[in-house]
Amino acid sequence: MDRDSFYNSAYKGTKSFKQQEVITANATGFGAAADDFMERGIDLNEQLIMNKPATFFFRMNSDAMEGACIHAGDILIVDRSIKAANGKIIVAIINGELMVRRYEHSFNKATLCAENKRFKDIAIEEFSQFHCWGVVTCVIHMIEPALMSYHKKASAEQEKSVAEKYIRW
Repeated sequence: MDRDSFYNSAYKGTKSFKQQEVITANATGFGAAADDFMERGIDLNEQLIMNKPATFFFRMNSDAMEGACIHAGDILIVDRSIKAANGKIIVAIINGELMVRRYEHSFNKATLCAENKRFKDIAIEEFSQFHCWGVVTCVIHMIEPALMSYHKKASAEQEKSVAEKYIRW
């Protein structure tokens, strides 16, 4: 069985802090009962990213992986330091095209499998230009319609400002 190899970065984050090491100020001299159960905020970088320098974010623009609960518009967290193995969802470059698929590997055959019946599986032939760009480690799926429309509006404004910048030049 293939073992995953992970390469650690120099950044260690703040995971080493314990609850007792969190500094609190008490002006009255008496601690509140709730202070014993106080926790610091959640840092999503610490929770979702294993190797910061090798981690990238992608936005899925296809419904090819709906069976794996990856929908169009979802944000994918991709780690380039993880080795592609049988059954993992990867970002692949095949013949110059970037795609997200499940990697299936047998003795002499490798296949990129879609999780949607509308898409065909792609057999990696001997002379195909195939490269595994990275392994998908997390999917951020937005379900609040207001949040989705906010991001669509923000990305439209960003595209407009980029277009205006190129028109001026």
